[in-house]
Amino acid sequence: MRDIPSLVLVVDDEPIARKNLAHVLGRMGCQVSQADDGRQALAELEKNEFDLVLTDLMMEGVDGLAVLKRTKELWPDTEVLVVTGYPTVETAVEAMRRGAYHYLAKPYQLEEARLLVQKALEKRRLRQEVRELRECMRERSEPLPIIGDSPPVRRLKQAIAQVAPTDSTVLILGETGTGKELVARTLHLLSRRAEARFLAINCGAFNEDLLENELFGHEAGAFSGAQRMKKGLFESAPGGTLFLDEMGEMSMPMQVKLLRAIQERVIRRVGGTDDVPVDVRLVAATNRDLKHEVEAGRFRQDLYYRLNVITLLVPPLSERLEDIPLLCQFFLAKAARMMDKPQPTLAPDVPKILSRYAFPGNVRELENILERAVILAEDGVVEPRHLPEDLRETAVRVARPGFSEPVTLEENEKRYIAWVLKQAGGNRTQAARILGIDRASLWRKVKKFNLEDTSGKA
Repeated sequence: MRDIPSLVLVVDDEPIARKNLAHVLGRMGCQVSQADDGRQALAELEKNEFDLVLTDLMMEGVDGLAVLKRTKELWPDTEVLVVTGYPTVETAVEAMRRGAYHYLAKPYQLEEARLLVQKALEKRRLRQEVRELRECMRERSEPLPIIGDSPPVRRLKQAIAQVAPTDSTVLILGETGTGKELVARTLHLLSRRAEARFLAINCGAFNEDLLENELFGHEAGAFSGAQRMKKGLFESAPGGTLFLDEMGEMSMPMQVKLLRAIQERVIRRVGGTDDVPVDVRLVAATNRDLKHEVEAGRFRQDLYYRLNVITLLVPPLSERLEDIPLLCQFFLAKAARMMDKPQPTLAPDVPKILSRYAFPGNVRELENILERAVILAEDGVVEPRHLPEDLRETAVRVARPGFSEPVTLEENEKRYIAWVLKQAGGNRTQAARILGIDRASLWRKVKKFNLEDTSGKA
């Protein structure tokens, strides 16, 4: 709780219930006002801004939904708890769609009410702190945490700044290792949801059953070993952001379930029968051409349209080579802090060598190269000999595999992986490092694209 007492308005036409709740809140240190019907509540809201409003749903004249609506019109940051004796999914979903923090079903335990009040007030406090922090950042004109000043990066930053304050679903496109998750985190930090959680999951790292369990959770007894109810990611980030990476890897049955969650704002746990309301902003990312996937019948068209509200394209490092000096300084400082070493400098030839390289693994590969260099540069200077041998041997720019005709993202990915495997001499461990993925992910892609003959080496 804050040092300044939280202002709470309790609205209920049942005197005993209203006074009992006010008593509990008073013992929590809150400054409580009471209203015995909806009309009196509206009058109180016209006079004061409250941190929290607890309102009964069913009241004559002005009901709880009307109180909720007016509260959000006058004081958007005020949290509202709706108390209902008719705890149906429909009323809960409707209240939360209109901005309620949660609902409390009668008859309820006072301890249950106390815990919900604490969480609602904590959310209000965090939102105020984030707003103050954001104002400080704005006054200091601090840049976004995306490193670079090239034209493609400036355009990306401008787009992020425009999109972040909205709740619209965002689809992020870009090659592996370009920083799609960083873009998603930046969207979250600059959004109205920044005080809540940001959760990320790689859809390509789970089979269908495991992914459903991770996203939606399960009920106790849903399967062998499920001794307790587990919340999924949709429920674990209330009011926050959920980032789905490698969205194109999701199976068709899972796409149906995800579409329902997006459209209805409810999920159903594995083994459950009840719909659970959720409030989360969805950000998805992929290196595939989802439009082509739709045409090929591998991705649902309705889900594609739901995800493709706003699209952000993250440029590969090969299209922003002028950012390499800034990125080098950032990654050198990061690696030095991690290893508790002084930040080394770059010998004059190193930036030239780096600028001639194609960086098939994009920014992630550059970070790995510089982390290795910090380890090897014992004298505090990163020299060409501290760079990987294959990179030092690149006297001229190593061109990416060129295509004479337009190709889809999937075909681009297939050819590119085959090219990287060839450059790595068939060594999958080295190829996976360059691509910025683990060997298991590379193995799945090799199998998917029938590239088994490209390599037999570990």
